[in-house]
Amino acid sequence: MTIQSFFPPQRTLMGPGPSDVSPRVLSALARPTIGHLDPCFVAMMDEVKELLQYAFQTKNKFTMAVSAPGSAGMEACFVNLITPSDTVVVCVNGVFGMRMIENVKRIGAKLVAVEGEWGRAVDPKTLEDALKANPQANFVAFVHAETSTGALSDAKTLCAIAKQHDCLTIVDAVTSLGGVELRVDEWQIDAVYSGSQKCLSCVPGLSPVSFSDKAAEVIQNRGVAVQSWFLDQTLVMGYWSGEGKRSYHHTAPVNSLYALHESLVMLQNEGLENSWARHKTMHDKLSIGLRDLGLDFIVPADERLPQLNAVYIPEGIDDVKVRQFLLNEYNLEIGAGLGAFAGKAWRIGLMGYAARNENVTLCLAALKEALQQ
Repeated sequence: MTIQSFFPPQRTLMGPGPSDVSPRVLSALARPTIGHLDPCFVAMMDEVKELLQYAFQTKNKFTMAVSAPGSAGMEACFVNLITPSDTVVVCVNGVFGMRMIENVKRIGAKLVAVEGEWGRAVDPKTLEDALKANPQANFVAFVHAETSTGALSDAKTLCAIAKQHDCLTIVDAVTSLGGVELRVDEWQIDAVYSGSQKCLSCVPGLSPVSFSDKAAEVIQNRGVAVQSWFLDQTLVMGYWSGEGKRSYHHTAPVNSLYALHESLVMLQNEGLENSWARHKTMHDKLSIGLRDLGLDFIVPADERLPQLNAVYIPEGIDDVKVRQFLLNEYNLEIGAGLGAFAGKAWRIGLMGYAARNENVTLCLAALKEALQQ
């Protein structure tokens, strides 16, 4: 058999990611490939850095995009900042907090796990109690927007508590960047990572990260080598710094960075706060329709993430059959539950370009038909 060219179907992506990609971003991918040290490309990298600083609301000099998905951004933050002699408090309220724990364990640092209820925001008091009980702790890590449950934690308050105990913070903003309020400098976040495929509506495969000056100093002065060569930010700094000659580290994903640049230009043109408001408006419309269908949210309204809507599957309804129906009949993708919610919940994404009226209408109509059948 001769294998032919691959042409994927046209789907509407309303799962936990990737999200729908704007035609403008897809068009940017097709622009001519140039060298990753070409002066034109280097100039574009400077613009990507500036645009990411806007998206993160930071002036951090060390703001860039890791040439790999959000999971690599997570690992870059952990392996560069943490050494085996450190104590790390990790707040867990879903799957992605558990992944933070796995990073701490593999580094060999002392772990203090603060277990929270899945489907709820991190309770600031539990963090406060953990830090009082472990005065030697020097890092606090938590997920701002827990993609596995749709819970949004109060990052501003959690970071303030961490600072009161002289801890640096590591924050997962994979699903929050561009979709809800996130102010890295004002909230004193030391290390933050995200993903290109969520509310930025770019193609998967890039992880925006930002390190505060204090975090960058810790990285540069650490006494032991970073255990990952590729993710060693002391090596990457020379490529993204924009100061003097760029040092070669790896071949950057040129066309993917074109796409990220375009998605960030679109975010800038819309306005960051307008993007936050749009996600909230579309969430409100979707939530009314979901309630009319008899679907209950997992997360209380005041802790709910607008761009990731997790709802319980009604009793007697087959999870897989409904999702297959949506995919086969409407080319519509929604997500299954993860971890404790596997087989018990659906995750409906309204991220970036997908947060549109027509997507809300399509999703509600298709779900209604699926449930009736």
